[in-house]
Amino acid sequence: MFKRLALNRQMQLRFLKFFIVGGTGYVVAMVSFNLFKWVLSPNRAFTGAFFVSLATHYCLNRFWALKSHRKDTLKQLLEYLATAALSYAISFSTFKFLNIACGFNLLWSQALSQPPATLFTFTILNFWVFKHAPHEPKAN
Repeated sequence: MFKRLALNRQMQLRFLKFFIVGGTGYVVAMVSFNLFKWVLSPNRAFTGAFFVSLATHYCLNRFWALKSHRKDTLKQLLEYLATAALSYAISFSTFKFLNIACGFNLLWSQALSQPPATLFTFTILNFWVFKHAPHEPKAN
């Protein structure tokens, strides 16, 4: 199954676009965190940055990277928010673990908390929330 997925050109393109969206969201999160940390506690700064990045991430995925043909937009948004909540739990718990248990500073903890959540999120968004319809053969 994984070999087939790895060789699928459409899947590779979707992952590349998702990676670009993730990179954009990552930059948005880091910039937001650096701005928010001046006026908010670290936990609130992390959360605020997460939500700014989340809005960016949703819009770019919904309308560009992981376009889908689903018509149930509200249900899709709710599924996205559920996925985002799980992603937040993964990234926030990683952030706290790295900061408290491992002694990383806030910026490194923030930076390193994103990759585990990203892998989880791509899998859920690609195969469920923004599921892409397979190409149908063209009629002659």
